[in-house]
Amino acid sequence: MTTVDASTPATSVKKLYERLQETTPIGRKRLGRPLTFAEKVLFAHFLQPETTELERGISYVELMPDRVAMQDATAQMALLQFMTAGLPQVAVPATVHCDHLIQAQYGASTDLEAAQVTNKEVYDFLRSVSAKYGLGFWEPGSGIIHQVVLEQYAFPGAMMIGTDSHTPNAGGLSMVAIGVGGADAVDVMVGMPFNVRLPKLIGVHLKGAPSGWTAAKDVILRVAEILTVKGGTGAILEYFGEGARALSTTGKATICNMGAEIGATCSLFPADENSVAYLRATGRDAIADLVAEHLDDLTDDPEVEQNPHPYFDQLIEIDLGTLEPQIVGPGTPDLGRGVSEIGAEATEKGWPTQLAYTLVGSCTNSSYEDIARAASIARWANERGLKVKSPLLVTPGSERVRATVERDGLLDDLRAIGATELANACGPCIGQWKRTDPAAEGVNSILTSYNRNFPKRNDGSANTLAFIASPEVVVAYALVGNFNFNPLTDAIAGELIPQPSGEKLPSQGFASEQSGFRAPPTDNSHVTVQVDPSSERLQLLEPFSPWDGNDLLGLAVLMKAVGKCTTDHISAAGPWLRYRGHLDNISNNLFLGVNNAFGSTAGKGWCRVHQAEESLPEIARHYKAAAIAWVAIGDENYGEGSSREHAAMEPRFLGAKAIIARSFARIAETNLKKQGLLPLTFADPGTYDLIERDDTIDIVDLASLAPDQPVHGRIHHANGAETEFEMTHTLSPTHIEWFRAGSALNIIRERAR
Repeated sequence: MTTVDASTPATSVKKLYERLQETTPIGRKRLGRPLTFAEKVLFAHFLQPETTELERGISYVELMPDRVAMQDATAQMALLQFMTAGLPQVAVPATVHCDHLIQAQYGASTDLEAAQVTNKEVYDFLRSVSAKYGLGFWEPGSGIIHQVVLEQYAFPGAMMIGTDSHTPNAGGLSMVAIGVGGADAVDVMVGMPFNVRLPKLIGVHLKGAPSGWTAAKDVILRVAEILTVKGGTGAILEYFGEGARALSTTGKATICNMGAEIGATCSLFPADENSVAYLRATGRDAIADLVAEHLDDLTDDPEVEQNPHPYFDQLIEIDLGTLEPQIVGPGTPDLGRGVSEIGAEATEKGWPTQLAYTLVGSCTNSSYEDIARAASIARWANERGLKVKSPLLVTPGSERVRATVERDGLLDDLRAIGATELANACGPCIGQWKRTDPAAEGVNSILTSYNRNFPKRNDGSANTLAFIASPEVVVAYALVGNFNFNPLTDAIAGELIPQPSGEKLPSQGFASEQSGFRAPPTDNSHVTVQVDPSSERLQLLEPFSPWDGNDLLGLAVLMKAVGKCTTDHISAAGPWLRYRGHLDNISNNLFLGVNNAFGSTAGKGWCRVHQAEESLPEIARHYKAAAIAWVAIGDENYGEGSSREHAAMEPRFLGAKAIIARSFARIAETNLKKQGLLPLTFADPGTYDLIERDDTIDIVDLASLAPDQPVHGRIHHANGAETEFEMTHTLSPTHIEWFRAGSALNIIRERAR
């Protein structure tokens, strides 16, 4: 029987390290060379380390993760799917964390109380389904999933999957942690391997040490500028070098967290003395002792750092000693520059230089060190009677962090200059923010320490231009209220702000043990999971129909995305989070944020049933009712952003047969496969330009669908002309089985009978 506790037991760590010592020599022998740390962890989790194919970026591998973590918004659909599998309990330790459904408006306590009332039905469902199937449950207010996982469950050398794209946060504590959709989580929870294409390796050699204003956040912002939002797709980013060892565990977690913004499968740091110190500080002395004993096993073989080029598919070098603090945005996390340039660039490009809001926190930057460095700026300002000129919101990452920064006076430092503390939750970072200020009505700029800055991401408004920086830089700009300022060189009230400072870990230890964990009962026979058929928030799932064996002919073109088509564009968060457990209702937001080539405004398109412009979800419903199958067309990096599988389930539910794009983000592509949809890529990207509003598309010869073989298509143009074209794909034999069965879950369900 799988057990789950409030923290990882040391016995599980010891068992993994025994396996690591067995599989590392296998890896060295098979590859004929020393190993990077990422390779060591992968070999320890291969289902078959002696025979797994090892061609990076090509071979599909089967991995056995140690645990699964889910946040409340994605856990609903994942667990609704698990319930249909017919199994009595999960096969690996798994936890649910309530952090996404708390809306920021008034402040921590008031917002949390409101969430308990507003989301009672969903919280009750998640508690009961966790108790029924053996999952641990973290109550609302316990903290943001990634911070809690880092404090309670992560440890060097382990592997985890999580139903949130920022799951790689745990790479800061040397864990291979991969963001996935709910269907992938179901695979692991039923005891099946996690199937993924063997990632490429991008090495990031960090030299020197950060000083002054430079923070860990600046490292990942610079990496994003170098690689762009798609440059890490299909790769693990492995950081190493003296600069890596100079960073705190939570600083490393910040870097790994935002690896999701460049499409990375995950990011990873080798273990070091900072890892041991963090484990001790979070009350895991037995695990700290094991890590200290196995440090040589939990880092790169020495030859890697001595001559890194042969071990990586791409190598980046960054000198932390010369890295200027960065500000990225608006609209994308890879549009960056140093703080010395932001004012002039904003003026030149017509971005509002006044800051309507400043925000510190989120899963990316809400650690003790983050709050301490931000508070050091606030303390200096308070001593001089200064207040913020832009409203400042602060989010601690967990109850443990909140209690500690409260005890140490750090929250008081921030409150003294006018900051408002929010609940230990995601809040504005994911659009759970009810703005009422007049500036929100027009084009406005905000500066956050968050991870994403897509249009509408934080407050649902396309008028808001979101920029990202480190917490200390955010607080500095809050004090002046605009971008026409350089904290490194410009004075406030006649003085330069001193360089930020803060302890990596609290010298007095953390104030309390983490609270809010609910273990599943030993006897769950009395637990019932009920879903009200009339609920607007929860809905039991019906299986998708299997492929009928025929080619896909005459597919209507629902939309053609122009430019970015992130998961926020496909299935928005914010107020729509309330429907994450109800597939029918949440499908009413399908493609509402998409800039459609055939619509007058975002989210609009042409309905061939009614011969009128309508919203894209309305059109999809009309097509479904009229039995008109359809296809959606994507641009580059379709599905960039979060792990939400709703962005795949909604098109499937409303009648899509395929998504054809110039390229796909990794998680989005996998989620489409899991739901029985075909994610196909134009062999010639120029074919995208040939597709018009009233065209139809055939996808043919599907009976011979096979790995590494092109798929043939035909465009029937409205003028009677036809265009033949080819598509490529990344479907493995397993993925083709999912397509034929109608979904991956249909196969699991059939095997469980």
